[in-house]
Formats: sequence, C-alpha cells, structure tokens
Amino acid sequence: MKNIRYSPKGSFTILSATVALLGGCAVVPAYEPPAALQQTRFLPEKTASATSSPDADAATVARQEIVLGKNLQPQWWTLLHSAQIDQVVQQALGGNQSLAAVRERLAAARTRIGVAQGALMPQVDGTASAQRSRLGAPILGSEAKDFPAFSAYGIGPTVSYDLDVFGGMQKGVELAQSNAQTQAAQMHAATLMISGNVVAEAIVIASLRSRIDVVQQIVADDQHSLELVRAARHAGVVSDIDVLSAQSQMDHDRTLLPALQRQLNEARDAMALLVGQTPADWSAPDFDLGALNLPSQLPIALPSELVQRRPDIVAAEARLHAANAAVGVATANLYPHVTLNASLGSAGILNHGPSETVWNLLGGISMPIFHGGALRAEQKAAQQDYQASFAEYRHIVLGAFGQVADSLQALSTDADALSSERRALASASASLALTQKGYRVGNAGYLQVLDARRLEQEARLGEVQARSQRYLDTVKLYLATGGGVETDSVAANHGDQTVQSR
Repeated sequence: MKNIRYSPKGSFTILSATVALLGGCAVVPAYEPPAALQQTRFLPEKTASATSSPDADAATVARQEIVLGKNLQPQWWTLLHSAQIDQVVQQALGGNQSLAAVRERLAAARTRIGVAQGALMPQVDGTASAQRSRLGAPILGSEAKDFPAFSAYGIGPTVSYDLDVFGGMQKGVELAQSNAQTQAAQMHAATLMISGNVVAEAIVIASLRSRIDVVQQIVADDQHSLELVRAARHAGVVSDIDVLSAQSQMDHDRTLLPALQRQLNEARDAMALLVGQTPADWSAPDFDLGALNLPSQLPIALPSELVQRRPDIVAAEARLHAANAAVGVATANLYPHVTLNASLGSAGILNHGPSETVWNLLGGISMPIFHGGALRAEQKAAQQDYQASFAEYRHIVLGAFGQVADSLQALSTDADALSSERRALASASASLALTQKGYRVGNAGYLQVLDARRLEQEARLGEVQARSQRYLDTVKLYLATGGGVETDSVAANHGDQTVQSR
C-alpha cells in the first residue's frame, strides 16, 4: 500500500470535510412504540354483561359493580377495611428483601444513565510525566559524548471528544434510559406482587381459621351426639352399632384438623418471609374472615389503558425500546468514529532553567475495515433480539388481557357459587335437624343421621370456601389490572362504564 502524507493544515481540512459529509448520514434507527391496541372490552360482547343470575335468594349475597375507566386508589388493599392487613402490607413494603434488591437495582440503573451521558461530553484528564534520558550519537552526532544525562518533566490537562457523528453514543444513553425504565417498572411490579401476596395470604389465613372453627364446632357436635347415643344405649334404646357409628364419625372429623392446622402454619410462615422476618421472630396476626369488607365497586382500567397500567407490560415495552437502542449502537459501530484530542501543559528539564508551555491538537478518524464479519453479525443479532423482544411484548399483552378476562369471569360466578353454598347449607341444616328429631323418636336410624351430618359439614366448609374465594378473586382482579395509580388523569378522559357483578 502506498503511504499517504498530509500536512497539518491539510489534515484538518480533510477531517472537517469528512465530518461535514458524514454528519448528513442517518444510519441509527429511531424508536417507534408499538401501535396502540384497539381493544374496547375484555370479554366477548355476549358475555360482557352476563354477571348475575336469577336466583331467588340473590339479595342475600352482596353485589359488586365493575366500573370500567375509573382508577383504583394506590393503596388498594385498604378497600378491605382491615387495619391488620394495612399494617402488615406496610411492614412488607418496608422490610421485604426481594423488594429491597429491586430498589437497589433501580438506583444502579439510574446511575448508569449518568455514565452514558458523560460519554457525550469532552473527557478531561490530568497527566504528569518524568523521565531520565541520555541522548546518543543518532541524535547529537559526535557531540553526544559531551552531552550529559538529564531529567525532563511534563504536566498539564488533556482533552478528548468523540463527535458521535452516527449517534451510537446517543443510542447508548437511550439504552441506559430504557434499562432504567425497565427497572422502574419491575419495581412497580415487585411492589404490586408483594402487597398482593400479603393480602392473599391474609385471606388464606382468615379462611383457614374459619374452617378450623367450623371443624372444631363439628367435633363438639359429634361429642354431644356421642354422649346422647351412649345415654340411649345405657337405657337400652339403641344398640352398640349406633355407639360405634357415633364414635367413628367423631374420630373421622377430628382427622380434618391436623391438615388444616399445617396449612395455617405454612401460611403464617410465608407471611413472615414476606415482611422480611423469620417465623421465629415474627408471627402473622389472627386475621378474621368475617371482619373483612367486600368492596362494592371494582374500578378497573379500560382495555386501551391496560398497557400503560400493568407494570409487566410497561417493562416489556421498555425492554423493546432498549433492544432498539442496541440495534442503533451496533449499527453505529459499522461506521467511522471521529475524535478530537488536545493537550496543554508545561514541560522542561529539571534544575535547568524555566519550563515552557506546550500544546497539541489532533483530529482522527478510525473506521472499521475488516473484523471477520463480527460487526455485521452483531448488528444482525441485535435486530433479531429486537424481534424477539417485540414477540415477548405481544405475548405479555395477550397474557394480561387473558388474566383480566379470567378474573372478570371468576367474579361473575363467585356470587352464584356463594349463593348456592348458602342454599345447600340451609337445606342440609334443616335436613339434619329433622333427621335427628326422627332418630330421637325412633323414625330414623343413626346411619341416616350420619349421612345428614356429613352433608351439613360439607356445606358449612363449602360456604367458608366460597366466601374466601370471592375475596381472593377480587384481589386477583386488582392485580391483573395493574393495581392503583397515583392520579385520576386517565379516568378524567373517559366516561365511567358500569357492569354489575353479583
């Protein structure tokens, strides 16, 4: 290759022309957010309002209204009107270690924005050097033997500046900002998850305590029945078979308690971990299912707003933006980098007179010529990552709509389920009372009493489970729609749309 030499003046003239030429190139792709969804409902139109049934005793079950387009309050858990839940949620938000880790990652991501932005500015460093030298004949000729060794020094600042002609560094800033947005959304998601898990565990604890109370009452009834049967046997009215049947029923019902108590202990241990404590150091309160308030109105975001409310969707969109920025960085690496370097300082010989001011200014262009296809491959990989991020974004959006639809459908059937359980309990209790009365007068056998008692027991436990499930499904709907927001700015732009759910 022929060597090409430039004079200093010619070098900067060519450099300036090159910069001006390259500055007109636009090679970094601009980010465009995904197109807004045109969804207007979460469920098919024919089922969107089918949320009540013509049950005769519908008035015995509290009604709930699903209000579309109205924001949920930030501390949504307070709608249950439980001071115990409010306190534990606050403890969890302050002490949960997973949340603390996400909080620190968010702080680090925001700090890295400053790192990326700093690269856009001129880089100033201070330099200092000292050396001991002796010049030989190639420089001084025959007089070299008479020139002594000397010590020289230099000191001063240096400045370097990357002109970022193709926007690769600016895309690096955009990448850092997108990563911070991802972490912020994950912080929101973690907060929502922790608060939701606390409330769900509280409902589970309250439900288990209610079921244990029911079983204990059943065992107490069994004990009373056993005493009556034994008295009847002593009087010669019944046989030993009735006594053994009553004893067997009581023993069977007692077997339900250990499993329920184990589940209660596990739920309490899980609650302790949520608040950042060990089970040995912290114990969950005794939540009472009867003390909880079932919200009468359920405000949720409109379908078109869900993508702005759900933190997992917001995080996915931020990752998509970051992937686009990564394509820009990889694309910019295919083109030249233009830099300016300058230094100013003092230089001299130690102990030999005053120092002198020295300076230099250098402009340079480095351009990739051959990297074995690595740069093109990196750009293609970044583009493929972008396509993958876009597919993940769509998948998360579809999953979110599915979760909201599932929660709405669950709520539409929970009231009917509770109503059915209460009817079953009423009829089972009446049947048991009549069967017991018939047994006392000799018109029914004790096996009939046991069958009636089993149905009544199942109905009592089923009623508790149906009440608990209604609370859990309400919480799931709150979480599926992204929890509460700080302002009502979104709802102010839309009329409220109300769908009733009993």
